[in-house]
Amino acid sequence: MTITARVVQQFDFQHESEFMELEKKFEELESRRSDFPKGGRRMQPIAGPEWKNTLIWECEFPSLDAAQQFLDFCATDSQHDELFRQQLPFFKDVRVEFYRNL
Repeated sequence: MTITARVVQQFDFQHESEFMELEKKFEELESRRSDFPKGGRRMQPIAGPEWKNTLIWECEFPSLDAAQQFLDFCATDSQHDELFRQQLPFFKDVRVEFYRNL
């Protein structure tokens, strides 16, 4: 059974362009480094319970432990942390969700 990890980030709509520009840098970091998972995707709501000023990143992992290890890795990786600190002032809310894939 695989697990989907989803990070839901609501940001200040007045800073959407800056937030999205940093998100492109996260995507570049993930694609150039082999220690980041491949297959992660980013989505922005059009209709649904989330506001438009929300970015959703999700990726499938082989287990809950693997998903948690990746989140722990992000918290300690210097390149990821540098981008995160630049993006942090734009956050309004962040949550992490885990889903069992049936």
